[in-house]
Amino acid sequence: MKTASKDQPLKIAVAGLGTVGAGLLRLAEKHASLLEDRSGRPILVTAVSARDRNKNRGVSLDGMAWFDDPVAMAARADADVVVELIGGSDGIARQFCETALGNAKHVVTANKALLAHHGTELALVAEEAGVTLAFEAAVAGGIPIIKSLREGLAGNPIRRIYGILNGTCNYILTAMHKYSHEFNDVLKEAQKQGYAEADPGFDVDGIDTAHKLAILASMAFGARVNFDGVYVEGIRHVSLTDIRFARELGYRIKLLGTALLTNEGVEQRVHPCMVPLDSPIAHVEGVFNAVVADGDFSGTIIHEGCGAGAGPTASAVAADLVDIARGHSTPTFSIPAKELKSLPASPLEHRTGPYYIRLMVVDRPGVFADVAAALGRHDVSMESVIQRARAPGEQVPVVMIIHDTREDRMAAALADIGGLEAVVEPPRMIRIESF
Repeated sequence: MKTASKDQPLKIAVAGLGTVGAGLLRLAEKHASLLEDRSGRPILVTAVSARDRNKNRGVSLDGMAWFDDPVAMAARADADVVVELIGGSDGIARQFCETALGNAKHVVTANKALLAHHGTELALVAEEAGVTLAFEAAVAGGIPIIKSLREGLAGNPIRRIYGILNGTCNYILTAMHKYSHEFNDVLKEAQKQGYAEADPGFDVDGIDTAHKLAILASMAFGARVNFDGVYVEGIRHVSLTDIRFARELGYRIKLLGTALLTNEGVEQRVHPCMVPLDSPIAHVEGVFNAVVADGDFSGTIIHEGCGAGAGPTASAVAADLVDIARGHSTPTFSIPAKELKSLPASPLEHRTGPYYIRLMVVDRPGVFADVAAALGRHDVSMESVIQRARAPGEQVPVVMIIHDTREDRMAAALADIGGLEAVVEPPRMIRIESF
């Protein structure tokens, strides 16, 4: 690993001075002596790059070289390490990292999209150049899950890793549960509070969680990053009715990213889940994240904390900088990049477990018989049925809990049920997970 001399400062160039970038500069200024004590040398920001040189970011840029072009900074800045806080899976962010690695500079990034799409390739370049590609800040903000997987759990084959990886979705689902508000109303409030973007699709449609899950799966299983192998489903279809039935049945609804090894490869999936109230992850609320790893000797390890924001993310970046300053080197994804396995995606269709099903039906004789017949044709059996009100001839919700069954059978049964005349809306299905 390329490292600065012990009697010289570690010089840092930062690209992107938004919320996280400005937070990192504040942390570096406020805790300069602490960082020096913990890394064995001063850590100095020597260069920065952003779109607007004159913007007031609440932090001094005195003594730092300014670059209008971040790629030029990656090539020419007087720096040992460059920090990429630009964002995006391609374009400038990718060019910046590739240029820095090509010039034998360490790279620290918070860019989960870049790593999900190009992580393996960048790791190969970094390791060939003898420099570090570090990304603690890319997954779960201030939670040190990358270091935990790479080092703290190094003696454990990881059987499964899962978690709440998006604070926006967790905030929305928490508010729906606490205040009995519908999804769209809570989303608007989240946007007002700054917890959701003006265009929230990246979060509520599960893409952000999928990026992070692909990285975690690579770390956990020693596999090449495979974002294309992640099944992704968001939370837009979760209704207040579902939230209320979940409470009655003893569950909470959470958007989870789950990865596990199967006999067919790596199963990676992002979707809403019903989790039992007695599971620790059920009570992670608001914008908090949680990651759970199952190791064979360690048992189940739970990490919980702030998953985003200037402070937590800057804290994670600083941790990577301290490691680099110390000369502490580990392979990017736990094992050398050239040894990462190309594992196939395990088909979601083969997932087996229980299901929550909600139907909106016209209340009339024979409806249950038709639904039961559709389930029976695909070897799917009901555990229980809830219908709260009788209103002959009117539309009423019907909820079913389905015994363990394969996903493909459940999907086929729902397709049949959705075609019944008495079923007036597409059936809604939420997978039940018992951890």
